[in-house]
Amino acid sequence: MKMTASLADIHELVARFTGPSMTQTLSRIEGMAQGTTAQSSANFLENAGIDRDTLSAAAEMKRLAGQINVTIHALGILLCLPHILETGEKVEYVSLGAGNTGRKFDLETNLRVAEFKFITWRGGAESIRQNGVFKDYFLLAEDPTKKKKHLYLLETKHALKFLQSNRSLSSILSRNNKLHTMFFKRFGETFRTVGEYYAAHSHTVKIDDVSPWLSELTEGLTAT
Repeated sequence: MKMTASLADIHELVARFTGPSMTQTLSRIEGMAQGTTAQSSANFLENAGIDRDTLSAAAEMKRLAGQINVTIHALGILLCLPHILETGEKVEYVSLGAGNTGRKFDLETNLRVAEFKFITWRGGAESIRQNGVFKDYFLLAEDPTKKKKHLYLLETKHALKFLQSNRSLSSILSRNNKLHTMFFKRFGETFRTVGEYYAAHSHTVKIDDVSPWLSELTEGLTAT
């Protein structure tokens, strides 16, 4: 397959291999593979619809899929701007990429600083999501800026439930040495749980739900 193949071509090749049910397709191929020899292997691959173009298409789809989260993050922030910006407010910078960009927050204007998280909460054990939300909340809350501070989330119920919970801060901070050091240098043993910290700082950061603005990210999701 040529690298210039369109996304539609890539999808068609992969879908042709997987069929309506990947499980059934693999089961069928497993059955076909029985008795295959070196002499018959080429015929087996042809009859099973297996070729290098399909492998190339799958590899390209995997590469594209690896960029999806960054794409959603960037588009989500940009599409929120018309709903966020007030009269007289101007963007000073917007940070759209993944990783350390050298900027403190996802967005800073002359009036506010903000972080965005477009994650889907399921309501179960979601420690990784919780850790990420606490990190963003903490860094916003402790920043010395006098500007308004906002944490924009895709639905806020589960995040608020977590921030008011008794989950231990030592558990949350255990996987982030830099954040752990920063927190305990500032507060020591003052706060034992995330709920205790949030109760003392809930006035510092406004948590906003972007779901009404980005309904495309919530379509098909079941409430939990």
